[in-house]
Amino acid sequence: MWYAIIGSDTENSLAARKAARPAHLARLEALRDAGRLRLAGPFPAIDAEDPGPAGFSGSLIVAEFPSLEEARAWAGADPYMAAGVYDRVDVRPFRHVLP
Repeated sequence: MWYAIIGSDTENSLAARKAARPAHLARLEALRDAGRLRLAGPFPAIDAEDPGPAGFSGSLIVAEFPSLEEARAWAGADPYMAAGVYDRVDVRPFRHVLP
């Protein structure tokens, strides 16, 4: 089953996000290499490709897991959680339709 993982950033999280990014990306790359990652990326805090010091308001990951519990456990162990980048993470079942 596919799951949408929506992380919401804390205020002023940009420095912590930058520091934890390599470990965060390594986990995403492992999902990709296993064929379990549909898409991933951050939400810029402003309407710009590069938000600069405004940073990001959160992230979206769509990935495949055996169960909702395993998706939640994976999301809870994200380096962005440990670094205080995310103040909360919502995990929802996702049904891919298009494209």
